[in-house]
Amino acid sequence: MIHRRPFAFALLSLVLAATVVSAEPSLASVEKSAGAQAKILIHVTQGPENPTRAALAFLVARTALSRGHAVSLFLAGDAVQLIREGVIENLAGLGTGKLREHYDAIVKAGGRFYLSGGSSKARGVTDADLAGRPAEFGSPEVLLQLSLSHDRMFTY
Repeated sequence: MIHRRPFAFALLSLVLAATVVSAEPSLASVEKSAGAQAKILIHVTQGPENPTRAALAFLVARTALSRGHAVSLFLAGDAVQLIREGVIENLAGLGTGKLREHYDAIVKAGGRFYLSGGSSKARGVTDADLAGRPAEFGSPEVLLQLSLSHDRMFTY
């Protein structure tokens, strides 16, 4: 007696695997099917001590804004220092670009910055550092509110 179940099972597995692989959407089709633009929150905790990661967070924000999404950045911990002019001007990540270029593009596209009040106070970031910037101090409650009102959240 010949058992055909292993063959049938193997064939069914191949068909299912091919269906899953071919059904994987491309980036363009995902964005097109999403229709409405997303609200994205980027929570940044890496500061000047990790320039590559800090610049990457801003690069992702810049990229999302360039695709028409709304973006807010919440800077906490050492990341609050990223709002200082000297840091914006001089920080560059390895393969992730210059903070100045990302920051300017974010501001031009309407991005908004929130800084942890406690982290800012502990690191000497003041109202003077925020003057003329689309930025304000926020509490953990503000971070929670932002996370609930946005569609996606990334953390760097």
